[in-house]
Amino acid sequence: MRNIRLVLAYDGTDFHGWQRQPAVPTIQGCLEEAIQKLTGASAQVYGSGRTDAGVHALHQVANFQTVSSIPCPNLVKALNDLLPPTVRVKAADEVAPTFHARYDVRSKTYRYRILQTPLCSPFLCRFVSHHPYPLDRARMAQAAQFFQGEHDFTSFAGADGQDDEEIQSMVRVIFRSRLVWRPRTSMPVYEVTGNGFLRHMVRNMVGTLIEVGRGKLAPCDMPRILAARDRTQAGPTAPAQGLCLVKVEYA
Repeated sequence: MRNIRLVLAYDGTDFHGWQRQPAVPTIQGCLEEAIQKLTGASAQVYGSGRTDAGVHALHQVANFQTVSSIPCPNLVKALNDLLPPTVRVKAADEVAPTFHARYDVRSKTYRYRILQTPLCSPFLCRFVSHHPYPLDRARMAQAAQFFQGEHDFTSFAGADGQDDEEIQSMVRVIFRSRLVWRPRTSMPVYEVTGNGFLRHMVRNMVGTLIEVGRGKLAPCDMPRILAARDRTQAGPTAPAQGLCLVKVEYA
């Protein structure tokens, strides 16, 4: 039995997230279908994280086990021939039997892009959140720093519940949280790296930062919102299309 690690990129617009669901397209579902067609045997694919519906990935990591002897370079080409063009396998390699794409993660990095031009190009609209209104980016950058460190993120968790493992604890460690302005593209870009994220957590953090940029909240409100452990105290959930998983790191 071989344990195969995949590095993936995908446009999440047309998918109902990562996790397999009946009767709707998902990333996990289409990967498992492609592997079964290729190898003739079913296999469960484990991802580093379950991206929400409409969320993208530049660097998602997954693994599955197979008795197939197809060499990894051939596996990449064959899977890409079977997958929709919005899902690409960038690399494949054989790893130790104990490797697990989700449980061995050391850190993940997400990037959220906000476009502030008056009009959004049709060639960008699937990958940015369009907000053509003034934002105080300096205040947003200041507020973003309060997320760094170890905190209980209940106030930023999805209201629709969490996975079984996430219910055990809402505490996460954020290694880096920053908002930078990219004037060439008229985009404030938020990047956050942590040891794990709750469902909708990054989008709720971004929605709260936007409220700071609009003057509805102050940067100094962030510690109070975190301490409240109350979803109603934070800002709204930012749209999915602006969010992308850009890096997954392992020990």
